[in-house]
Amino acid sequence: MHIGIIGCGLIGHKRAASLPEGYLCAVADVDLNRAKKLAEKYPNCEAYSDWMEILSRNDIDTVIISTTNNWLAPITLAAVNAGKHVLVEKPAARNFSEFDSIIKESEKKSVKIMVGYNLRCHPALLKAKKIAETKELGEIIYIRGRYGHGGRPGYEKEWRANPEISGGGELLDQGVHLIDLSRWFLGDFKEIDGHIHTFFWKMPVEDNGFIYLENKAGKVAWLQVSCTEWKNLFSYEIFCEYGKMQIDGIGGSYGTERLTLYKMLPQMGPPETTIWEYPFPDESWKIQFQQFEEAIKLDVSPRPNLQDAQETLKIVAKIYGENE
Repeated sequence: MHIGIIGCGLIGHKRAASLPEGYLCAVADVDLNRAKKLAEKYPNCEAYSDWMEILSRNDIDTVIISTTNNWLAPITLAAVNAGKHVLVEKPAARNFSEFDSIIKESEKKSVKIMVGYNLRCHPALLKAKKIAETKELGEIIYIRGRYGHGGRPGYEKEWRANPEISGGGELLDQGVHLIDLSRWFLGDFKEIDGHIHTFFWKMPVEDNGFIYLENKAGKVAWLQVSCTEWKNLFSYEIFCEYGKMQIDGIGGSYGTERLTLYKMLPQMGPPETTIWEYPFPDESWKIQFQQFEEAIKLDVSPRPNLQDAQETLKIVAKIYGENE
C-alpha cells in the first residue's frame, strides 16, 4: 500500500507509527513545518501544506485523515472522489448529516472506508468481545461505562471548545467512543436519552455528558463522559446473566489496561475471578490498520464503517436535542 496522511498532529504521528515500513509516502498539514517534522522520520516521504497534493498523486492509493473535526468529512469526500481508500479519525464528521454525500459517493466507487474508533482494537476489549460471543457468561443484560480526563490549562480555548470546528463538546470527543463500543456489544438502540452540562470549563460546549441507551430487547447502556474527571479514567463494565467483565485503563495516564472476569458460582457469593493485564505499548492503532488492510485485500466493508459512525452521531444529535 502507498499511503498519505493528512493532519500531522499527535494522532497523525500515532497513525504513521502504526504503518508497516515503507507504506508512508506523503504527509500534509496546514503547518508545513509540522508536516516536515513527521515526514523526516520516514524514508522517501514528501511533506505538503496542501492536502490536495496527496489526493492528486496517482501512486497513493490510501489516505489517513487525522485533522480537526470540521475537515474530516470534506477531505473524506474528496478522497473518495479521487478513488482512494480512507481511514478517517473518529467521529468522522461534526454531525450525522455530513455523512450523506460521502456514503452516496462511496457506493459508486470501489473504495473502502474505515472510521478510527480504535478502542475496539484494545486487547482487553477484543478479549471481552470474544468472551461475550461465546455466551460463557450468558447474555449481556446491561453495560455501564465511564470515560474522562481533567483537561489542561487553556483547554477552554482549544479547537475542541469551538463548536464550529468540533461540532460539540465531550460527547463528540470521548462520548462517541463509549457509544460506538456499546453499539458493538449491544447493536442498535431504540430508546435514547441523556443530559449534557458545562460544570467547570468556560466554553460554549459541554464538559460532561450522561447517556442512556436501550435496545429493542430492553438491554441498557448507561454511560458518562467527562473532562472534569480530575484523574484520567476509563472503566467499562459488561454485566451478563452469570457474571460480568470489567475493563479498566487503556494505558498511559489512564492506567494499565486490565480485563477482570467475574464468574458467578452455583452457590453465588464471591465470584470466581480471572484477571488479564496488558502493560504493553498501545498496539490498537497497529491492530486497526491491520484490520483495515485485511478488509481491502478481502474486498469487504471494514468495521466500524461510515454507517456505524453515522448511527453514533445520530445518538449524539438526539442527546443534543437536534432534529433528525
